[in-house]
Amino acid sequence: MTIDLPGDGICRSPRLNPTPLPFTPCLPAGLRYSFTLPADLQTPAVARNITRAVLDIHSLPLMTDAAVQTVSELTTCACRFTPGKDIYLSLRYRQDALFITLFDDHPQHTNTRLKSACETHRCTALDLLDRVIGACTGDWGIGASSTFTGGTKMWAVLPREGAEGYLRG
Repeated sequence: MTIDLPGDGICRSPRLNPTPLPFTPCLPAGLRYSFTLPADLQTPAVARNITRAVLDIHSLPLMTDAAVQTVSELTTCACRFTPGKDIYLSLRYRQDALFITLFDDHPQHTNTRLKSACETHRCTALDLLDRVIGACTGDWGIGASSTFTGGTKMWAVLPREGAEGYLRG
């Protein structure tokens, strides 16, 4: 079968003439990813796999256990609070730490008692996250997403040294 290829200036399919390129791992400094995920039952598993792949590609495999546990806890919590909607996961590496941010559509309550009860419920759901972050000498928090987008923002900071020593205790 003969394929009539277009002239210059036309983008051709890489399948017609693939170029074998060796895989080169990326530097940690280039780690900046954002994902929109459905708030469904399978989403925490998807988020864990994304995190593993991103850390491996960016030569940060020793941070994987702490980061995957952190992402799993945040994602599970977000999916509980906003089932059937979308959540937004952000992974960034800067200042020798992994910054994990998760946004969900759960509204900030205006009633003080309801707001307090909701925050308590969310913090209780994130008890394991608190232990992981503490073991890594990191930090985490919950707050309003923004006045523009609404919803809730959860975040965690995993210092590289603490996360790499996570399983060594």
